[in-house]
Amino acid sequence: MDSAESVARAAARAIADGLAGGGSLALAGGTTPRRCYELLRELDVPWGRVTVLFGDERCLPPDDPDSNFRLARDALLGHVAPLSVHRIPGELGAEAAAAVYAGIVDGLRPLDLVLLGVGEDGHTASLFPGNAALAASGSAVAVHGAPKPPPDRVSLTLEVLREARRVLVLATGAGKREAVAMARRGEVPSGMIPDAMWLIDEAAAGP
Repeated sequence: MDSAESVARAAARAIADGLAGGGSLALAGGTTPRRCYELLRELDVPWGRVTVLFGDERCLPPDDPDSNFRLARDALLGHVAPLSVHRIPGELGAEAAAAVYAGIVDGLRPLDLVLLGVGEDGHTASLFPGNAALAASGSAVAVHGAPKPPPDRVSLTLEVLREARRVLVLATGAGKREAVAMARRGEVPSGMIPDAMWLIDEAAAGP
């Protein structure tokens, strides 16, 4: 695709189409998903049949500027009325929040649609290359030692991401070019979801 805007528009349309009959939707943080959310709130989605979850969260209060929940609330959730919204209670600490969230996700698996971003190191959700959380089983995992602050987070497991009915991965900008290349080689977490659909712009795709 020729631009980040094109990626956001394609993602919003894919989500709207995927939720035409309702279902479960896991949201991501980041700048590209934010634009997707702004566009999605203008599309025809039966929000009364949609359950919203999150792919990951930092161990912060929900109103913190760096909270994924706050980003999604400001860009999307505050403008629509989903059937239910299950935020990750990161303020409880990684272990407690992961335990609470696993109990919620357990009853909703497999998820219908998961939206993911990609970090410059190839991480997705809060599953970082080489981190022990990458090998976790179950529905949600406490993440410690994240290379980007804050170090403590909660993430859906790779197991949950792999079994989801549909996964969309967004990557835009030249800064993501190496991450996309590593993912294509299966070297980083974002490249470990075999059936994921990637939406990337020309800058991230590289030559």
